[in-house]
Amino acid sequence: MEGVSVRRAEVRDLAKVVAVERASDGLTHWNEGVWSTVLGADATVRAAFVAEVEDEVVGFAVVARVAEVAEIESIAVAKKARRRGVAKALCVDCMAWARDVGATQMELEVRESNVGARSLYRSMGFVEQGRRRGYYQAPVEDAVLMGVVLGDGGD
Repeated sequence: MEGVSVRRAEVRDLAKVVAVERASDGLTHWNEGVWSTVLGADATVRAAFVAEVEDEVVGFAVVARVAEVAEIESIAVAKKARRRGVAKALCVDCMAWARDVGATQMELEVRESNVGARSLYRSMGFVEQGRRRGYYQAPVEDAVLMGVVLGDGGD
């Protein structure tokens, strides 16, 4: 997306990130206490990113690492900024962070019905690795597990 910039999220971004999250249908919503913990996490274990267009937060992503595996825990883009490269920009930064902190693979879960996100992840090298039946609530839906081996930054 032209004019999109991604940076590490800061505590001052809390209200804007929560607003994007709350407006995202089908997303698991975290309370502000969880968000405060995420935004203050050890940078080698967990990171949060925001995407901005003209200084407006239009998306976020949270990624965590355990040993050599990183997981995108949450990602959302404001409706008005969807299908414009924001999610891809966020994923690229999540993958770069994961490599920087020693992860060799990345995983995520995505709603089975979220065809656009699944297509994006496939375009970035993710492959389907399994399912979690009834994982999501409101509405109940399966999670598709996807993963990718992280290369040397040339992905």
